[in-house]
Amino acid sequence: MTTVLQPAPAPAGRSLDDFLGAYRRISRAFYDATLSDAELDRWRARQLTTVLRHVTERSPFYRCHLAGVDIDRVTPGDLTALPFTTKDDLRREMHDVLSGPVSEASVYYETNGTTGAATPCPRGPKDVATSNAAVEEAWRRLFATHFGDRMPVVGLMGPSELYAFGDVFTAVTASLGACHVKIWPESPRVGFRKALRLIEELGVEVVVCAPALCLSLAKAALHYGYDLGRLPVKLFLVLGEICTPEFAANVSTVWPRAVVRPALYGSQEALCIATGADSGRLHLSVPNYLAEVVDPATGEVLGDTGEGELVLTMLVDGIKPLIRYRTGDLVRITPAPPGSSLPGPVVDVVGRVADRIALGHARLYPGQLESAVLEDVRGCLGYQVVVDRAADGSDDITVRMDLLHRAADPDATVAAVARRLRELTGARVRVEADTDLDPITHTGSFVSWKAARVHDLRTVPDPAAEAARQVAHRYAITT
Repeated sequence: MTTVLQPAPAPAGRSLDDFLGAYRRISRAFYDATLSDAELDRWRARQLTTVLRHVTERSPFYRCHLAGVDIDRVTPGDLTALPFTTKDDLRREMHDVLSGPVSEASVYYETNGTTGAATPCPRGPKDVATSNAAVEEAWRRLFATHFGDRMPVVGLMGPSELYAFGDVFTAVTASLGACHVKIWPESPRVGFRKALRLIEELGVEVVVCAPALCLSLAKAALHYGYDLGRLPVKLFLVLGEICTPEFAANVSTVWPRAVVRPALYGSQEALCIATGADSGRLHLSVPNYLAEVVDPATGEVLGDTGEGELVLTMLVDGIKPLIRYRTGDLVRITPAPPGSSLPGPVVDVVGRVADRIALGHARLYPGQLESAVLEDVRGCLGYQVVVDRAADGSDDITVRMDLLHRAADPDATVAAVARRLRELTGARVRVEADTDLDPITHTGSFVSWKAARVHDLRTVPDPAAEAARQVAHRYAITT
């Protein structure tokens, strides 16, 4: 247990170079495991005060939102004097949330706006440097584990326009001295056929993508006549949606030479919250955030560990620091196990709070449902859960699974999945092998995991499901 110190006075007029110098010392000591609890407490207390002064002076929204709060008395150990910031606040206030004009930023991004107004997410020099530092450190360790002292060719499979994906990973690969190629299959200038050709020709060993794309890429490779065992991919670094251990294990049975590891957990608004280790676990970027776990229904603070909705206070006084931001993500935070390859608490992402779904007598989060479907499953190229109302008013669940011909005992697989879901939900369940799944399953995190994976016929489609349906054609593997 660390001792929470009183905030030290925030230095006035500190230059960018001074800040980055101080940050790099703290970050280096944190990742080298030489940062003492007292030093970390002093850093977090000082940065909290700095950020609170920064937002109340420069953000029109926070000047009103935090009015009446004695910000100099707020400590990292007790943030309850500060009100929450919500996604509705960001959508309503838009540019007034920013702590400075966009002209002071280095780059401008937005959220994708699929289920609400796209909100501005510019990043300044401090934001870019501090967020990327955590990714770079994680990747350096992952690459050393899998490739020794050489650097692999990295394929980046994600959007770049108005989105941080391309810029972040371009900068990180450049800093590490690795070659990268931008080959997002959903781009009309690329497509799956060209992406696969480049993977083979360039010897791409690392693919950075959303989890669903691991399977879409495999299905496309089989469609175009590739042998998955001969393609050079050895490491999938995934982000953008939940990736359960069961999903990762299944991908390794589809791609015989590859393993799946988390790249990071983050968002356009909150940047890089946690980075992935070779253990398959995500570790909080401690120098950059104060994390709280709250009851998603009441907002009651449950502590800085445990299970609940993740609330973040950002510790970098950049262009858009957020204070007690309710992410809408259900997480489980636990201390890092002894010997972890990365420091910082472990963050397990269970799913979006809004994506909880009632099935039979159970209410399941995405991670729970996916684990039940994919436990011990081999050779699955995709799945979709369809839920309908039976004549007697009970739930009728159909799971459609695209299984490789070489999958071990598909009949036993189908029976085991049905049995697990019956025991979990008490509902009627049937499982079908189906090689022609609804294309919406390939949209993955573009809208939401639930919109891609669960087709709920009991209710009218919600905005997320409608948005996913509208873009599903872009994810067809044969275009």
